[in-house]
Amino acid sequence: MSQAKETGQARIEVGVKTNYLAEQSSPEDERYVFAYNITIHNAGKVAAKLMTRHWIITDANGNVQEVHGEGVVGEKPYLRPGESFEYTSGTVLETPVGSMRGSYQMVTDNGQAFDADIPAFTLALPHTLH
Repeated sequence: MSQAKETGQARIEVGVKTNYLAEQSSPEDERYVFAYNITIHNAGKVAAKLMTRHWIITDANGNVQEVHGEGVVGEKPYLRPGESFEYTSGTVLETPVGSMRGSYQMVTDNGQAFDADIPAFTLALPHTLH
């Protein structure tokens, strides 16, 4: 887990693993497809529900896509203390290297809203970066 966001008794940790999907990519067409596996863990003392997401996706040319949406993969996971939710999604870049960062907008049982930060992570073809 890489980042923790603590607000009162709420604490969400977000872990990320990435994978280049060569079979869905077409470098000659500047299409690089990446999957990312996210683990959201409630390390706090109160339950919280993920309501919305905000992603900032940047490719090596500096092109930025912003994505806002309800929940993740069609769900709004409710996490009690100690529980985790894991999902896999993907994105397409025009370059072989890029990055993503963002936040999940969460709400606790007592109605306290807070952002759980998703730290920046790199998307890259294997052996592209040292």
